[in-house]
This record gives sequence, structure tokens and C-alpha cells, in this order.
Amino acid sequence: MELWQLDATDLARLIRNGQASAVEALDSVLKRLHKVNPAINAVVSVYEQEARTAAETADAARSRGHALPPLHGVPVTVKVNIDVAGKPTDNGVVGFKDVIAHEDSPVTANVRHAGAIIVGRTNVPAFSMRLFSDNALHGRTLNPRDPSVTPGGSSGGAGAATAAGIGPISLGNDIAGSVRVPAYVNGVVGLRTGFGRVPSQNPSGANVGRPSGFVLMAVQGPITRTVRDTRLALEIMARNGGRDWRWTHVPMQGPPPARPIKVALVPEFPNTKTHPAQAAAVRQAGKHLQAAGYVVEEILPPDLERIIDLWHAICVTDVLDRLWPQMQKMGDPNGIAAMGAWLELHKPVDLSTYIDALAEREGVLFRWMSFLQQWPLVIMPTLAELPPKQDADTTLEGQRQLLDSMRPTLVAPTLGLPGLAVPVGSHGKLRTGVQIMAMRNREDLCLDAGEVIEAAEGIVTPIDPVAA
Repeated sequence: MELWQLDATDLARLIRNGQASAVEALDSVLKRLHKVNPAINAVVSVYEQEARTAAETADAARSRGHALPPLHGVPVTVKVNIDVAGKPTDNGVVGFKDVIAHEDSPVTANVRHAGAIIVGRTNVPAFSMRLFSDNALHGRTLNPRDPSVTPGGSSGGAGAATAAGIGPISLGNDIAGSVRVPAYVNGVVGLRTGFGRVPSQNPSGANVGRPSGFVLMAVQGPITRTVRDTRLALEIMARNGGRDWRWTHVPMQGPPPARPIKVALVPEFPNTKTHPAQAAAVRQAGKHLQAAGYVVEEILPPDLERIIDLWHAICVTDVLDRLWPQMQKMGDPNGIAAMGAWLELHKPVDLSTYIDALAEREGVLFRWMSFLQQWPLVIMPTLAELPPKQDADTTLEGQRQLLDSMRPTLVAPTLGLPGLAVPVGSHGKLRTGVQIMAMRNREDLCLDAGEVIEAAEGIVTPIDPVAA
């Protein structure tokens, strides 16, 4: 097995034990990148020289007998909307291509401090607000499993790179599904962390106030091929909050819930067309957990439909409406068409309705906290439908169907909960998959359940891109 095929846990162990060097690991990943990236355009900036210098420094540190951090010498990628010192944080926008970050974001700094080597940056849609990673600056990312469907967004480059073996960990972020959807459509693992668990502040935007919807719902999270790598990446990404006031330093392992752990399954999201393969994946995940001693029941958590209304009332009003003038001025044609259709279907609300939505959100949270005390895990599809065809969101009807499919992804961000996307089953060339949600700061429960499912389904291994 070549080094690029390994997950981060095994690769770090080999480097630590002297069975591989950081330079060898980097060379292997770069060779893989140069072989497959031209077919998928997942990594849009490659930092080969800087990465090689870092790898040589890492090997020198090991030779001197220094204590080695957990990701020592492991190549990783970082999304282009996350600050990397000395590099552009362009967010897929031509007008931002020269916006240079003067320091690392906290998550970038955390993975560097853990010994990881940044080999490049992954693609996004313009302004990171679309489920298709295509923009006028970097071009289109293709799904390595099926180039006719989306690679996801906004962390689509991260999902495609991880699936194709360009590094075992990629850093992404999620306000409406932007980690979980790319994980689902590319058939890998993705964790949307809960509110405050991982710092989500970019120094390049520190002096600009962010909309309330962004503050409450946008979080950082890793995309990996194994659940154990997700656990490792989470522990590292959450270590130091920098200047993000939302960050909370809490244990990675919470108090043990009552046994057996109860799991609420939602195979079909209410009033949403759910593909039978996605519903079957949820039920199959339930069977895997039941075989491991969990108690599983199909039961609806409270207020599911209202939660979707609240996401749109809050985020369309202050995130999309604020971005819309910039998108019209600096976005690409498909991004403009997609956002315009979204705003036509879900119009911004007036101030009174917006304030009422924020207040109602807290009431829903109270009811969900009560529910999660009885049912610590909730499992539902990631998207209700199969991955959409490229540019399906550029027409009004196409955007309507896509937003309907997205309804399950909006629950976790609206409530600030963690959500872990894991593959379960398959449909043709694609994987089907589920998301596992738990109470805030209980990513550990999601990961424990994810490992049970992964043990039954098999470890995800890198794939060669399918020809377009």
C-alpha cells in the first residue's frame, strides 16, 4: 500500500516510528495530486515548495529526538475560505484573489501546531454559498465518483480531494450542509461540529461584524475517510480558540448517557420527497447500531418542519440578503442565477419577523434538549435525495427541488448541534449516507455511533476519478 492511501492515524504512526519520513509522505501525496487532480480540480492552489520545506523540517525534528505532535508530517488540505498566513483567502471570487491573510485562522494554526503539512487549498463556489463548487476564479470541481453530479458545496473541493486520496484530512466549514453534503456525495466522512466547539473566526475578517445567522450557525469541521481520523482532527482543531469568543474549552468525552443508548431514526423527512435509497440507508444504519446494543426507534423529534422555516427566516434575511449585492457585482453567472432563485423562493423577512424567528429558535432548542435527553442520537438522511446533477440550482424549479432535498441538513445548523455524515450503502456509482446528530458538545456520541456503522459498512478507501 502506498503512503497516500493511508489514513492520517496510520500515516502519523509510520512517521513517528521511523517507518516512513515526512518527505516520503509528502512526495506520495503530491504524486497522487498531480495524477488525479487534473481530472477533478479539487485542489486549486498547491504549495509544493513550502510543504517540502516543512516536511524536511519535520524529519530533522524527528532525527533530533524531539517529541512529535499527533499529525507530525501528515499532509492536509485547507479550504480557500479559511485563512492561511501569506496566502489569499479568495472564497472563490475573482475580486478577492489578492486578499492576503496575514495570519493563520485558529484551525489552521491548530493543525500546523499538531505537525500537519499544508499541501494546498480546496475549491468552493463563489462566496461559499452553493452546493456546487464552481466559480469564475478556479473553475469547476468534479465529483470523482460521478462527474455528472455535484461534488458538494461549499466544501466540495475538500470532499473530492479526500475521496480521491489527496491527503487524508481536509479542513472545511458548514452553515447549511457544507461539510456533510460534500462528505455524502463523495462517499467519505464529514463532521459539522457543534456551536463553539471549534474556533470559526478568520483574522482577515476580524474587524467586520458578521450576520447573526453566520455567528450562530457557521462552524468548522474536517472531512476524512475514517471516523478515527475525524475524531483525531476534531481534537486538534478544537485545541485553541484564538480570538473567537464563541469557542468553549470543554472535554472531548462527555458524561456517559444512560444505557442502552436510544437512537431516533428519521428515514423520511416530513413533507419532503425522500429517495428510497436514502431512507433505506437510515434504516440500515439503525440495524447496525441495534446489533451493537443501541435501542433504535423510528420517531420524529419536535418541530422539524418549523426548524427549516427558521433557518430561512434568519439566514436568508441576514446572510444571503447581505451577500446578494456582492454576488451580483462579483459572482459568476451560475452563482448569480442560483442565489437569485433561492431569494425568489425564500424572500428576506421584515425586522419583526426576524426577531421573532430568533426568539422562536430558542424555544425549539429547549424542546430539542428535552428530546435529546431521552434520545441522545438522531439519524436522518444527509440530503433527502440522491446527489443533484451539476447546476441543478440555476433554475427556479431546480433550486426548489434542491432546497427541498436540503431540508434535513438545516436542522443541525439552526440548533447549533453537531452532525456526522457517514456512508451507508450505495446506489450505482454513488454512496448513500446518513447524518448522526447529538446534543451540543457531544460529538463523541456521534463518533462512537459512526465507528459502529463504519465497522459494519467497511472503511472508505481512496478512489480513482471516473472519467467525465
